[in-house]
Amino acid sequence: MSRMSHSTSLKSHKIFLSSDKSSTSTIVSTTSSEFNFGANINQWKKYPEVDEFVGARRSKHTCVAFKDAIYIFGGDNGKNMLQDLIRFDVKDKSWGRAFSTGSPPAPRYHHSACVYEKSMFIFGGYTGDIFSNSNLTNKNDLFEYKFQNGQWLERKYLGTKFPAARSAHGSAVYNGYLWIYAGYDGNVRLNDMWRIPLNGNAMEWEEIKQSGDVPPTCCNFPVAVARGCMYVFSGQSGLQITNTLFEFNFEERTWRKISSHELMRGITPNRRYGHTMVHHDRFLYVFGGAADTALPNDLFSFDLDSQVWNLVLPAPDSHCPSGRLFHAAAVINDFMWIFGGTIESGGMNIRSGDIYSFQFSSYPKCTLSDDFGKFLHNKQFCDIVFIVGPDEVKIPAHIAMITARSQYLKDKIISAKESRNVHFEKLFGTTDVPFSAELPQLEVKLPTVQPDAFEMVLSYIYTDIIDFKDPFNKKIIVLMMQVYLLSHQFDIPRLEQLCVQYLEFKIAKTNVLEALHHSDKMSLQLIKDYCLSFIIKDDNYFDVVMSNEFSMLEKSLIVETVRRKLVPNKLGSDMKYDKSIGTTLENDMAVFLKSTGKEFCDITLVLDTHQIPAHKSILAARCAYFQAMFRSFNPADNIVNIQIGDVKPSLEAFNSLLRYIYYGETKMPTEDSLYLFQAPCFYGFTNNRLQAFCKHNLENNINYENVLQILEASDKMNVPDIKNYALRMVVHDFALVARLPKMRQLSRELLLDIINSMADVLGEVKLNQDLLSSISIHSDI
Repeated sequence: MSRMSHSTSLKSHKIFLSSDKSSTSTIVSTTSSEFNFGANINQWKKYPEVDEFVGARRSKHTCVAFKDAIYIFGGDNGKNMLQDLIRFDVKDKSWGRAFSTGSPPAPRYHHSACVYEKSMFIFGGYTGDIFSNSNLTNKNDLFEYKFQNGQWLERKYLGTKFPAARSAHGSAVYNGYLWIYAGYDGNVRLNDMWRIPLNGNAMEWEEIKQSGDVPPTCCNFPVAVARGCMYVFSGQSGLQITNTLFEFNFEERTWRKISSHELMRGITPNRRYGHTMVHHDRFLYVFGGAADTALPNDLFSFDLDSQVWNLVLPAPDSHCPSGRLFHAAAVINDFMWIFGGTIESGGMNIRSGDIYSFQFSSYPKCTLSDDFGKFLHNKQFCDIVFIVGPDEVKIPAHIAMITARSQYLKDKIISAKESRNVHFEKLFGTTDVPFSAELPQLEVKLPTVQPDAFEMVLSYIYTDIIDFKDPFNKKIIVLMMQVYLLSHQFDIPRLEQLCVQYLEFKIAKTNVLEALHHSDKMSLQLIKDYCLSFIIKDDNYFDVVMSNEFSMLEKSLIVETVRRKLVPNKLGSDMKYDKSIGTTLENDMAVFLKSTGKEFCDITLVLDTHQIPAHKSILAARCAYFQAMFRSFNPADNIVNIQIGDVKPSLEAFNSLLRYIYYGETKMPTEDSLYLFQAPCFYGFTNNRLQAFCKHNLENNINYENVLQILEASDKMNVPDIKNYALRMVVHDFALVARLPKMRQLSRELLLDIINSMADVLGEVKLNQDLLSSISIHSDI
């Protein structure tokens, strides 16, 4: 009885957290709804597959979202084309046939579907009888399905110009128009574009004149609309198939190829077709498809702000869909829904009828790379100068960042420090010389290094990104070879791999001879072999050899090219690179904080009796609080006392904060989240990413195992609503909580609070029991 009674009272309490930058206190409000134990971000869930009496398993269908349901139309079941319209309710998690009247489109697949206002529009596709292989043809008809009354209508066109009948095309809705792009007409792939108005009766097609970097002819690709643009990624383009992302601006009617140098950022998905792409928040999400001979089930995101690709790792308890192609996807609120497709089972390709949801992460982006990059650009608090090249160009930097990422440069810095200490010993009689403006900065000489290449390496060290100041520079290939040479010399293997990847992507007929010449001159055998293999390919050999540049090539290289053509190298024509080799910025900064950075600490953070060594440059790069402090004055004895507002965090919570500052780590014990909720405001982080994670952690992860820590932290920080919730949970699960070792460590005051809460609950139980007894007596009478 007591557990039931108290369970009810627990469900009447929900905690919401918010922040006000004008205040250092935590704002907590309560409502009468249930405490929010929401689903985990990046989590895949599987739901019941479509029932046979509702609809068939299928692929090559379309999927759109309207209100709280997704609508599936057409496709094929492996034997026949389909024309049914089925519906999945995302609230009830139930399947059903969508109500419809009128004549639906003929059975078809590889059509397109878009939603505009309260209707779905179906365009084109491939129709006919695939079982008997008869009457197979592409279509260019347009049908409207009205969600409110279930009515199908075929929309008739005006005018004399129409897009060619097609399938496997892309379609999008923008500014009241349906836009159709590319596809396959039964003979050739297309890359034309058309639009037709949807908000009136004048259904007349207009062909769009495209400009800019128009993609090659293509089919079986997805499109997504975001920020006034349509995005197209990969697809089937014959010999020209790539993993390039293209952006079409609707207003300017101009294509932009997302620059090839973006390959230097994040993890780029392989080229593929039959995949899906959707837009949510600031991201495009690409799932599945056929990548050469594989059917991956990977999920990639493209950040529209930073223009970076990343592989999205699923939550640990996810039920991930298997690899598939020709499936369909739609977005409702913070969830992507994936249905159907062709999957591999028992060595055979079969149609799928399963449906999955994926919960997006809508957190503010990680600014680690941006913060360190701006810090390098602003050149504040630099404590080392590199003297680069024969002209002795001075390039300032920060010891902490350099030593965290390059063992070679770390050794150079240690050697320079030792030499300076010998100089100080002779000059001052000691090596312990206080820093002052009169003292020269530590210098490291790199006389054989090219300054431009070194600056690109330095940018990578701070950001994990190769910064192409002028990506269209004609000498970019040579510059990248110099960066490749330095990455090997400086022992930065991941940068070395990225350079190889870029050069393989960038080398073409127009620049391969220049690349061959410089790779030979710099003794870069890997790149030289690739250039020779590229030249002797049948598609390239005649054009390259007959060019004027080839006649001007060194005699030894001409001879080597001809011999390679006569006796091809068996090693193959691709440079071997592995994206998994090397460490990321986050990896290196984590190791630097935990171990390798100890000898380079130059500031001590004091929390009660604990002294925590740290690095000024990293603190200043990430926190406006420390940046302002170090700019205004140098703390006495390089010691800073730590607090968050008026509260001193626990040592564990502050260690969680340092992990976030150094390498963007957001995983932390739930009790730490309470201490750190106000840290972004107090310390002046670039955005409230940490706060968002703290909020999610508190709302989802309080349980009997950590509730005593939450109780203690909320009492210390004077957050009464969370403290009351923790007390109620302690009483609710007292048989479990009382046996925890932490119970014996609580203060006398908190133990009294627990006793008082138990008395309140027991009083409620006694009242309920008396009420029930009274009801029983009266019923007997």
